Amino acid sequence: MSGTFEQKLAEMGITLPEAPAPAANYVPFVISGNLVHVSGQVASKDGALTVGKLGDTMSVEDGMKAAETCAIALLAQVKAACGGDLDRLKRVVKLTGFVNSTPDFGDQPKVINGASNLLAEALGDAGKHARSAVSAASLPFGVAVEIDGVFEID
Repeated sequence: MSGTFEQKLAEMGITLPEAPAPAANYVPFVISGNLVHVSGQVASKDGALTVGKLGDTMSVEDGMKAAETCAIALLAQVKAACGGDLDRLKRVVKLTGFVNSTPDFGDQPKVINGASNLLAEALGDAGKHARSAVSAASLPFGVAVEIDGVFEID
């Protein structure tokens, strides 16, 4: 059934935005064979960047919400890569999450769970993936979270 993934997202109260344009000299995604490699998507909500540092100005819960917005942007890029048909997505293969955090902050995995949980809920088994969650001393524009991903399509 066409539109199944987007229908589930709608039930969750999520509408995919237009795929964000790159902020520098790179492309938003590259398709190689049946894999879509999506460039890092930064945390933003309603067009405003989500800035902050985990362990200082942001809570884990705020970080998880920021990671959710990254996951939504990743799905928007996959939809664009699939010519507007998100149901061509077969599975999320791997995410790499970067968390702008203080040196003593150790809950990066909890923060990136925001993205992982959203993808698993929205996509079912297709949303389960391998993952890395790492700390960063800073991220572009001061954003709290940046996540890139690899996705399998048909």
